[in-house]
Amino acid sequence: MDTNQIAYTANERAPAVPQWLNKGDNAWQMTASTLVGIQSMPGLVILYASIVKKKWAVNSAFMALYAFAAVLICWVLVCYRMAFGDELLPFWGKGAPALGQKYLVIRAKVPESRHRVTTDRYETTEPFFPMASLVYFQFTFAAITLILLAGSVLGRMNIKAWMAFVPLWLIFSYTVGAFSLWGGGFLYHWGVIDYSGGYVIHLSSGIAGLTAAYWVGPRLKSDRERFPPNNVLLMLAGAGLLWMGWSGFNGGAPYAANIDSSIAVLNTNVCAATSLLVWTSLDVVFFGKPSVIGAVQGMMTGLVCITPGAGSIVILYSTRNLRKKKFNYVSSLYTF
Repeated sequence: MDTNQIAYTANERAPAVPQWLNKGDNAWQMTASTLVGIQSMPGLVILYASIVKKKWAVNSAFMALYAFAAVLICWVLVCYRMAFGDELLPFWGKGAPALGQKYLVIRAKVPESRHRVTTDRYETTEPFFPMASLVYFQFTFAAITLILLAGSVLGRMNIKAWMAFVPLWLIFSYTVGAFSLWGGGFLYHWGVIDYSGGYVIHLSSGIAGLTAAYWVGPRLKSDRERFPPNNVLLMLAGAGLLWMGWSGFNGGAPYAANIDSSIAVLNTNVCAATSLLVWTSLDVVFFGKPSVIGAVQGMMTGLVCITPGAGSIVILYSTRNLRKKKFNYVSSLYTF
């Protein structure tokens, strides 16, 4: 008999499968992380390269590629624990590396769910997967925030300036918002709720993008007059990856493979489809014909709008309940 057994007997337990680990939750969390990562790489890389003029295609794609890599290194070296670690200030955590084996293999703790139960006791949610899964999942959120911000300065910013901007904004802006709302900071204790990044990701990247575009300045007049995409088919491919990846974006936010994640995924896709169709219809009404770029804009609008409450709403209920004017919905959430 071969002594190098691969499987374990009923009375044995694999050293990499502790008692608290839920394989289903961990598998879904890693899948959701990968889906969010695909939104950026290659989703937004392709979308940015194809939606701008040809002369800016390579620079635009490289901005997204660089941001993804730079954010990952900064995240594991210092930024994760600035956003989700021990409190340094009411809006900032204590920076420290998130690379040690002892730290990554322990059960994940989610400081953003921490709240005071009594005057001297706090509670912390502990998902059923290791800290490594949580660190990577939150990295994909941080990365796409910077890449979304890049969309405001495509064709405006030099790549060298962008290389310096990415780590600085991540450290001094993103970590502040993430800790304040998700990391147990002052906004969380005020009762502010952000299901999956409406404030931490979309609002912060939007305001930062508008500010950056203002200070960088406008494009040349000749470029502003006509700004056609250089490859419409690739633009649609990138938009499709962004849409499909959003299922991981909102579906992974409950930190579990539960009913809430299922509702969030369905809500996300229905809202995106509805927004796309409404925007396309408005293009026909106001301009006389549908627009591919308008459809993509509508899709993105729907995805962004549903994110803050994707797991907190229900899109439809049965005709029977409609007649009775009753609405019953049970949401499976962690009890904080």
